[in-house]
Amino acid sequence: MAFPINRPRRLRRTDGLRRMVRETRLVPENLILPLFVCPGRDVKRAVESMPDVAQLSVDNAAREARETFATGVPAVILFGLPERKDPQGSEAWKDSGVVQNAIREIKERVPEMVVITDVCLCEYTDHGHCGVIAGKDVDNDATLELLAREALSHARAGADMVAPSDMMDGRVGAIRRTLDQNGFANTPIMAYSAKFASAFYGPFREAAESTPQFGDRRSYQMDPANGDEAMREVAMDLEEGADIVMVKPALPYLDLIYRVKQEFNCPLAAYSVSGEYSMIRAAGRNGWIDEQRATLEVLTAIKRAGADMILTYFAKDVARLLRP
Repeated sequence: MAFPINRPRRLRRTDGLRRMVRETRLVPENLILPLFVCPGRDVKRAVESMPDVAQLSVDNAAREARETFATGVPAVILFGLPERKDPQGSEAWKDSGVVQNAIREIKERVPEMVVITDVCLCEYTDHGHCGVIAGKDVDNDATLELLAREALSHARAGADMVAPSDMMDGRVGAIRRTLDQNGFANTPIMAYSAKFASAFYGPFREAAESTPQFGDRRSYQMDPANGDEAMREVAMDLEEGADIVMVKPALPYLDLIYRVKQEFNCPLAAYSVSGEYSMIRAAGRNGWIDEQRATLEVLTAIKRAGADMILTYFAKDVARLLRP
């Protein structure tokens, strides 16, 4: 039998040839760096379960944002650790809150950087849940007004985009109406549309100090077994006015990233969450894997599945690796 004429290995022979035919390209512009902002000045408090990640005071968060922008990463997303917590999470919409102050300082130092804000109450409530508690459950409808107030306070402070992550029904519509009615019709919403009740959030909860004090979040975050429901959640958020939708976590849900892109063909974000980050860091530091190659492989897979932008704690490191 004659040998096949087609030899795919011809185009794998050298690095130059491989680059010429590469189908998926990861670039710094695809990345968003999460930052944890805490009270005080000159604070940099290491997060034990997330090597090289820290809680940062406003001045250090602004410095980190400037360094990040210099690598080619265009955006950060801010999570706040308040000075005090209460049942409603009222520090979330305080004009002088840590996130609001961080927005102003980052925009002053790096005007071109896109500043996105996480809109949720879990970091701000003394019970650690994402909304107002009624009995032993989160009151969905009572929470919507508070989330809208938080989003509006971020927009007033200068946020370029708000990102509700609470998974309350109707929150995108409530936030859209509030922004529109208060002169922020041009502020986009990046909705955590398919956010699953995942085991991969553990390190984040240390970083954001947001562990629930009772129960868990499975009554509002999604069941990991449900893909069709995720499609319905995305469709509802788009109908309510979301400009970008998100799948979270990323790596265990590549199939849903692909499905969302194929079905809706809309701007799509994916959050490569804390557990994904910490596993790679830990394995790399123990010499079990090549950390750099594994990181690039994972983020490329997320991009190949259909994500237009990736929230990742590796953003700065990867941007440096991708430099020509």
